[in-house]
Amino acid sequence: MRKYLFSAGFALLVAATSVSITAMTPPAFASQIKYVVNNIPITTGDIAHRAAFFKLQRKKGDAAQEMIDQTLRLAEARRLGIRITDQQVDAAYQRFASNNKMPLAKLDAIMSQSGVTKEHFKEFIRAQMAWNQALGARYRSGEGGSVTEQDAVRRMLDKGGSKPTAKEYMLQQVIFVVPASERASTLAKRKREADAMRARFNGCNTTREFAKGLIDVTVRDLGRVLAPQLPSDWAEQIKSTKVGGATPTRETERGVEFIGICSSREVSDDKAAQMVFQAEGGSNDKDTDELSKKYVDELRKKATIVER
Repeated sequence: MRKYLFSAGFALLVAATSVSITAMTPPAFASQIKYVVNNIPITTGDIAHRAAFFKLQRKKGDAAQEMIDQTLRLAEARRLGIRITDQQVDAAYQRFASNNKMPLAKLDAIMSQSGVTKEHFKEFIRAQMAWNQALGARYRSGEGGSVTEQDAVRRMLDKGGSKPTAKEYMLQQVIFVVPASERASTLAKRKREADAMRARFNGCNTTREFAKGLIDVTVRDLGRVLAPQLPSDWAEQIKSTKVGGATPTRETERGVEFIGICSSREVSDDKAAQMVFQAEGGSNDKDTDELSKKYVDELRKKATIVER
């Protein structure tokens, strides 16, 4: 299905680069609560930033309703267990600047002087990334038109392609557990311990032996995972790590983690075809737009939206 990330954003720089950013004067935004959506406040400042975002894109829209929809999308993603980290958002922001051939400082200036602010744009990025995953989950559940393994192969062959291959990984997850109550005092220490173990990692067979003398370390065998099924927050790191190595450590809600790459191989079967088909866009843009609208409409009907 189509990726929604920056679906509105790419028009931004087309407009922005034709404007002298030194001539822009950011408006002064108040920050009073205007709406409360399922106990989540939306301020007049949030709405003003989104209105400035529309203006920068030379796009018409209802900024208040857009912020309500974004709040509903983010809340739904959290309900589904989807978490987009600050690191993912920062990386996407950097890619956006790079793709538009400008240094970060210039993008920051455009965001600031237009009244959008980089913080607001980054929250827009977070919402887009989270909503992509929520839509993907809904699509794969059959809501958007389920595709069987055999159907995926047939459609690809009908288009003149061949049955695709996908990389299959055998993975092992190592978690240095940090209780929430101890996070402030012990996270840095646990990060050093995780980095030390990760540096010694040399294949999955010895991981448990290394972990024996360590306190609150969990080793999980994740089994075989096809590349399109990799969790989005780990996918790029896993793909760039050699077999027998481990990804860099990351701070998560559980503590500090890394993933070991036990083995990998190319597989060509109907399941791989189904995964690749769905990951590469098994639905068309119209289907995705309709699914997104239907999903948001459902969320609005169930939501409690109070205007102050």
